[in-house]
Amino acid sequence: MDLSKPSTLANLEAAFGGESMANRKYLFFADVAKKLGHPELAKLFRDTAAQETEHAFAHFRLLHPELVVSDKEPLSDEQKQAVLSRCLQLAIEGETYEFTTMYPEFAAQARDDRDQGAEAEFKDQTRESEEHAGVFQTAAKNFGLLSPIEEHHAKRYGVALEALEGKGTAGEADQPITGLWICKVCSMIYDPAQGDPDSGIAAGTPFEAIPDDWQCPICGARKASFVPYREVELKAA
Repeated sequence: MDLSKPSTLANLEAAFGGESMANRKYLFFADVAKKLGHPELAKLFRDTAAQETEHAFAHFRLLHPELVVSDKEPLSDEQKQAVLSRCLQLAIEGETYEFTTMYPEFAAQARDDRDQGAEAEFKDQTRESEEHAGVFQTAAKNFGLLSPIEEHHAKRYGVALEALEGKGTAGEADQPITGLWICKVCSMIYDPAQGDPDSGIAAGTPFEAIPDDWQCPICGARKASFVPYREVELKAA
């Protein structure tokens, strides 16, 4: 396949994105069906999600033939490391784009949309405008929260790459960063300097003072799902 043709490359990337999104969407639907007491429907969604994953993998193999491993036995240690290094490099590129460009731009756009569209409609005191304003405000907040998460992911991949190259062992700092807590489910980082005003947690509120029924603003996990945040670092081998 000639990936030098822009249209083919773009179509493959779009197909990979579409199949990947379908996988996560169907898993979400499966969770909804399970909660509503329809296990068979939940199974149907999960089974279909698995099939969509295979479709996505097929597209990704065409996009990145250098990562296709049919048999590891003929590969030298250097070749194996090269494949794994490429995986980490792509992961770092993706996470870095998300926290430096994608989410900051999304957050800015969401704020603009709230101000220009929803707020203008709000002057008419319609319920719809109020709902729109709330949606855009939540989107802007969530995009802002996701930026440090993706930066955290990028750092983890970066350290993993250095460890793969034999520069040390991937690990975490011995001491946590004072005040910061991270969700074990989605990696949302609670910063007391910012708090969580939308949930009634004022800026300056230490994590220990947050009510026990507080939930992660990203994934809804309980406060008990948070642990002190430790920076990822490369330790001596």
